[in-house]
Amino acid sequence: MRIPDGGMGFACVGATVRGRVILPRPLPGRHLTQESKQPMNNRLTALCSAALCAAAGAAHAQSSVQFSGLVDTFAGSLKTAGDTSRKSVVDSGGLTTSWFGVTGTEDLGGGLSAKFQLTSFLRTDTGEQGRFTGDSFFSRDANISLSGSFGSVLLGRWLAPHFLPSIIGNPFGDSFTFSPLILHMNVPLYNGTGWGATTPADTGWSNQVVYSTPQFGGLQANLQYQFGEQPNDNGKKNAGANFLYFGGPLTLTGFYERDQIGNPGQGAYLGTTRKDWALHGAYDFGVVKPFLSHGESKADNSDDKARTSQLGATVPLGAGTMLADYARTELTRTRVDRRTFSLGYDHFLSRRTDVYAVYMNDRITAQTNGNSVGFGVRHRF
Repeated sequence: MRIPDGGMGFACVGATVRGRVILPRPLPGRHLTQESKQPMNNRLTALCSAALCAAAGAAHAQSSVQFSGLVDTFAGSLKTAGDTSRKSVVDSGGLTTSWFGVTGTEDLGGGLSAKFQLTSFLRTDTGEQGRFTGDSFFSRDANISLSGSFGSVLLGRWLAPHFLPSIIGNPFGDSFTFSPLILHMNVPLYNGTGWGATTPADTGWSNQVVYSTPQFGGLQANLQYQFGEQPNDNGKKNAGANFLYFGGPLTLTGFYERDQIGNPGQGAYLGTTRKDWALHGAYDFGVVKPFLSHGESKADNSDDKARTSQLGATVPLGAGTMLADYARTELTRTRVDRRTFSLGYDHFLSRRTDVYAVYMNDRITAQTNGNSVGFGVRHRF
């Protein structure tokens, strides 16, 4: 058998099966003539080539590159608090923002490994790239990291400190359409209500350095710093930290952020410094998993403080899960109050494909009420 060049600059004669070198041999019923017999040095060359092939195969087995993603599309009718009219849609990202990309790892030996992530969001209803017009191509991930017994160090674009604790800490995960907690924290409204996101620096930070600790009994922490890279204003930056704890049925997460610049891409100065924090907890009793959280956010140029509390639960039901969540955010000075409730069912057709239905009610002080409903399909690959 002849194996193509394994990237080592030569073609390999022979093959490896379960780690053993298999060399070519004469076909049955045929005999080697004197002219066809190889000299000893040629045989040694063949053996060395086969051994190098085996070594090359082992080296390549220590590296991997994977193409993966998720497609989530739904049909529904949407009306958030303050909207003047209802909108019927086929839209992308009912429960999870659709994405695709390439990730890779290499085992460098001695417990050290390298990893890269290049992943992009897309809108599956139109085929457009990004979460919105103007979104950078690899706005989900664009980074490289080294990890070992010391933890890991990452450079590039990755999650903001608040995002992972928040999506773990609510029943609807990272739904920017139906999760009450994520809507309050990350989605400003452009309908005249004046509602702004309580974490305005985006769910991912560019130009950042991240140190992740090793896991200690289910506990891990991330320390994150985003360079502002602003001309004539190099002091502007984002900084934050979070922790994640998984101990059997108990899950605890939390974060702190100090935001001065926006994202994605190069970003721009927010015009103020905003500090926000939150703690999230969940406990899986088997028949029900309740979620509870509380957080606060305040900008230096405002007397208003946003206080957000959440109560939710998931309940296994057949081949799926019932989802329920309620979030309330109160602005302490203006006394504006937002209350959002969502109820849904997520049914798995396989390990990779599920269908879902969600109803949401959204209310803001002195604004018209909103009611939304959506039915969608989600597939992972």
